[in-house]
Order: sequence, then structure tokens, then C-alpha cells
Amino acid sequence: MPADTRTAQAAAAVPARRTASPWVLMYHSVAEFTDPAEDPYGITVTPGTLEAQLLWLRSRGLRGVSVGELLRACAAGRGAGLVGLTFDDGYTDYLTRALPLLRRHDCTSTLFVLPGRLGVDNVWDPLGPRKSLLTAEGIRAVAAAGQEIGSHGLLHQDLTAAADDILQQELRGSRELIRELTGTLPEGFCYPYGHLDERVVEAARAAGYGYACAIDPGRLAGPHALPRTHVSQADGPGRLRIKQLRHRVQELRRAVRR
Repeated sequence: MPADTRTAQAAAAVPARRTASPWVLMYHSVAEFTDPAEDPYGITVTPGTLEAQLLWLRSRGLRGVSVGELLRACAAGRGAGLVGLTFDDGYTDYLTRALPLLRRHDCTSTLFVLPGRLGVDNVWDPLGPRKSLLTAEGIRAVAAAGQEIGSHGLLHQDLTAAADDILQQELRGSRELIRELTGTLPEGFCYPYGHLDERVVEAARAAGYGYACAIDPGRLAGPHALPRTHVSQADGPGRLRIKQLRHRVQELRRAVRR
């Protein structure tokens, strides 16, 4: 039996309950492409695919919101029917391609930006095509449109390998720069590459962030290491449903281990 089928059956057999960590989806870039070689890291979805995925969420009774909004709703017991939407790196195409679709479908999201790389490109992706990053004006436009701006650090570095002074610059320095850009201290942080350890998680908490997003944080899962589900161009209704069920199973397993 395929692993995805076993996951779906296991989740279906478990009584529905609110999970410890809400379901948060992870996107990066939204752009047109036809050749998979143009997207070697699997970080790009086309506008048509994003819209289809947002429509699928609606068909399941879900609405995409920013992580800050999601966590506040969950704390107030109003999280049912909400799913977090995150976009990493702060690509220019968020403003031109993703935002119009989010508005069309009454969604909000969290955009994690790199204030140390304003207006340049994704130099940390050596195999991928060059994708431009938002300028200061672009980030302010996103914030003015009602979307949450979070920090992705200054330069997209693996923080687990960073010296303590660099770690503080990436966490505290990026937070202050975003406040200068938007007038608001960001509530959320996103670990570059999803890499984290106890030192980095504690540093994010101490830097004043209310939450931080990871990918698969394992035993470190919590408000400052929120798990997320990567969404790709290949994710149609069937795959999204499997990923939703897989998230439920993983959260139940985490609850058992606590």
C-alpha cells in the first residue's frame, strides 16, 4: 500500500480534534513557467495553480489568513475554518501575481522578507533562475495592502551555523529594519532553509518575535517552531487533501509524545 494512502487511512481513523499547531502552508514564488528545469527547487507555482489551490481551500470550508491572524484566532477559540498562508523570501512576483489572487479570494497571508537584500535577487539559490526581490517601496505596498510582513533574516543564512553576533544581527537587526520600512515591528520570523536548533529557537523568542515558522521542527515544535506544509505546482486536490491529513496525523503524534 502506498505511503500516502496509509497516511490518509490513519488520519481518517482518528476522531477530528483541534491540533496543537494549526495548518500552515508554505509558498515562495508565483510565476509562469512551463519547463520543470526552470524550477529546480520546487518553489514556484503558477498563478493559475495558486488560484486553484485557494479555491480548493474554499471548497473544504477553509480560508487562508496570515499566521498572526491565525494564531490570534486560535487563541480566542475561533481558528476553525482558517489555514495559514506564508510566502518566503519576498519575491517581487508576490506583489504582482500573488496579491491580486489573495484579494480576489478574500485571503490574507504572511510575507517573510529579507531587509538586507532589498531589490536584488535570490543569490542563495545557485541552480535556480534569478528572481527579483521586493524593494523597500514594494514591501511597504504589501503592508499597506493589509498583508502581514515577517522577517526571514537579513541575508538568508543558515542560522544554526551562525556565530552568536551574526545570529543577533539576523534576528534583531532584521526586525528593526522592517520596523523602519513599515512602521511596525514584525511579529513573525521564518528560519531560512527551515534550519533550526534549540539555540536558534531560543534566540528568536528572546528577540521578541511572537512566533516563528519552520518546516519540520520535530521535537522543537511550538509557537517559535511552527511546522508548515510545502505547497508545489504538482499539488492538486488529491495531494492537498493527503497533505492536510498528514498534518493532522503528525500533530496527533506530537501530542502523544508530549
